[in-house]
Amino acid sequence: MVDALKHPRAPLLMLTVIVLSLMGVALLAGGVWLAALGGSLYYLIAGVALLVTGWLLAIRRAAAIWLYAALLLGTMIWAIWEVGLDFWSLAPRGDILVPLGVWLLFPFIVSHLSPGWRSARRALIVVLAASAFVLGLSLRSDRSDIAGRLPQANAVTDIAGAPAAVDWTAYGGDDFGTRYSDLKQIDNTNVKDLKLAWQFETGDLKGPDDPDEFTNEATPLKIGETLYTCSPHQIVFALEAATGKLRWKFDPKIQHDKTFQHMTCRGVAYHQTAPGAVAADGTPAPNECARRIFLPTDDGRLFALDAESGKPCDGFGDHGQIDLKEGNEIKTAGFYEGTSPPVVTDKILIVAGAVIDNYSNRVPSGAIRGFDIYSGRLIWAFDAGNPDPNEMPSATHHFTAGSPNSWTVAAVDEKLGLVYEPLGSSSPDIWAGNRTPDEERYDSALVALDIATGKLRWSFQNVHHDLWDMDMPSQPSLVDLHGEHGVVPAIYVPAKTGNIFVLDRRDGHLLVPAPERPVPQGPAPGDHTSPTQPFSDLSFRPRQLLTEAQMWGSTMFDQLICRVKFKRLRYEGPFTPPSEQGTLVYPGDFGMFEWSGIAVDPHRQIAIANPQSVPFVSRLVPRGKDNPAAPDAAHPPGTELGVQPMYGAPFGVDLGVFLSPLNIPCMAPPWGSLAALDLKTNRIIWQHRVGTIRDEAPLPLPFKLGVPMLGGPIVTAGGVAFLTGTMDDYIRAFDVEDGKLLWEDRLPAGGQSTPMTYEAGGRQYVVTVDGGHGSFGTKLGDYVRAYALPGKS
Repeated sequence: MVDALKHPRAPLLMLTVIVLSLMGVALLAGGVWLAALGGSLYYLIAGVALLVTGWLLAIRRAAAIWLYAALLLGTMIWAIWEVGLDFWSLAPRGDILVPLGVWLLFPFIVSHLSPGWRSARRALIVVLAASAFVLGLSLRSDRSDIAGRLPQANAVTDIAGAPAAVDWTAYGGDDFGTRYSDLKQIDNTNVKDLKLAWQFETGDLKGPDDPDEFTNEATPLKIGETLYTCSPHQIVFALEAATGKLRWKFDPKIQHDKTFQHMTCRGVAYHQTAPGAVAADGTPAPNECARRIFLPTDDGRLFALDAESGKPCDGFGDHGQIDLKEGNEIKTAGFYEGTSPPVVTDKILIVAGAVIDNYSNRVPSGAIRGFDIYSGRLIWAFDAGNPDPNEMPSATHHFTAGSPNSWTVAAVDEKLGLVYEPLGSSSPDIWAGNRTPDEERYDSALVALDIATGKLRWSFQNVHHDLWDMDMPSQPSLVDLHGEHGVVPAIYVPAKTGNIFVLDRRDGHLLVPAPERPVPQGPAPGDHTSPTQPFSDLSFRPRQLLTEAQMWGSTMFDQLICRVKFKRLRYEGPFTPPSEQGTLVYPGDFGMFEWSGIAVDPHRQIAIANPQSVPFVSRLVPRGKDNPAAPDAAHPPGTELGVQPMYGAPFGVDLGVFLSPLNIPCMAPPWGSLAALDLKTNRIIWQHRVGTIRDEAPLPLPFKLGVPMLGGPIVTAGGVAFLTGTMDDYIRAFDVEDGKLLWEDRLPAGGQSTPMTYEAGGRQYVVTVDGGHGSFGTKLGDYVRAYALPGKS
């Protein structure tokens, strides 16, 4: 250092010395911690190398450049060894070291060094060129990508059910939940010409008394010349389908309350009285409200509205509404919420709802109920936690508290007389030592119920003794599979685990194998685990365990922190039990599939899916000062993330996404993709990452990492799939043949919903509801937007 003082002052050189020293100290400290946990030694070595480089620069030695070139070369070799030629995995390993290497080439650095700096500089240039070559090579391929084209087999023409054509009559397009339309005015050759045809703003925005989980996840219905949709406070809007002009609206006057876990609306349901129709009791159907809209609400009510005027149907329940809290002992506001549309059949209205998650074991029942579609009279109940699920409420009997609920959308096959209800788990979700066998029979299962009686025909359990909130989240899709041995009525059931279970919907037997496999053991005190879980052969779940090398970050520093966090968590693969240490849950309880389901073209026998993969951390919190054993004012309900009290269990639980200090997932992307399935072979034909970080990054960077999403795809006879649910605010259209992006348009808010399509006045429209999602972090809004081809009429 004394020698260095004899040289002319070089402020940029000394600044570089300081930066290198700080980087070296950070990497050395983190590297020692990681090495002590049994992790990679790279960061420790890199920290030492940067400190020595800084020291050599400070004493003006050309060896500093040689050492830095060696560090950069070693980093490149180590990175390729760990992750191969995957650009987004390589990037954080070099996005600081490579630019810093370029900085060291400048004369204001190297000209102050001892003789020999020119040869050292040439060596560093060679290493930088090699790094650039490797990065360029990695951009030419995507190891997560599956390239392919759907087979050009003859289409099936004799399809059961009623695929949506001119109208879109149910949440999933039809009762089968296919999210498919026969319309093909918009096709893969002209979709690029789509323009905004109209836009409607509901005016229903988040207020100061609303919960964080304020969302608009609605898929509108279109019947005749009218579009029906709803907003987060369950306000119903009837719009002219061709223009978006308001015809009427109905406001149920929902209570605004921060303690509600959700404030959302996924849609409404529609029923039309057929000529000569009779009610469930055999009496003639009333003349009132021959066309009616059904609306569930977050405060536990259900409305029947005249589809023509929006007025409540006076003969239904109590002047147009029924109280869904009836039959429950616990009637706390917000503990039972109607967030998804009910199932409409000829005579029976089948209603389920969401029950507050992870708050207490003293919560309302998730009982599914069948009502007379005209009068609202309760006809049957299926209370999954009751030894006799069909026991009706009475003066001496309430529904079972905390019984598994069906918060999502169901599907129905009226020809078979069955409704298919996906169930969650008993409350609380993450510790289950006190669940009874009766409460667990149908936990996280699909139940097929008789439409007329509510009696169980069959069930399939997707997770045994669920400790991970791995409920059945998606509306199942019903498909008639055509094969060598005739037609098989199938049901495709997407699960949070990434599995898609394929069963015969008549009796529930598996059509695609889902063998039971051993899973990690070692439950929390007082709990137990199932020794095995079912793993479907048709699945998007990760085939290999997560490793430290898959930990990610925007830089090598937050990547290092993610590696340390990973090594400190308990993780032995899927179904690793929750723990006080903290368990990495992957796939996370956010789910590889959520409420949106898949889209099915029943003619071509293909499906479009949008799986996502974001790990969660589940940490059990023993009772104590900050986690009392009983409810108090300091721990109100109102969120699904953070510390959940789980009253009635010996633990609370701290739930959250596995994030870096920069609030990005600790696992390398892609976190979301779009894929096509051939239902004749049940194989994934193509799969591509979808979505950019434009609306999540500090700068609007259009990097296509493949992002999480809420909201699913639709598919049309025009060979186009539409998707809006990604974390960036776009509607996109894809070629069904190979997944190629054909068109996209910027949305004014997050599109966390599933779009729909219909025809009005000879013109095909694609409609998206763009209201954003509070806890998802997308921009909130109040938009309903319709796209069409210009000049079509």
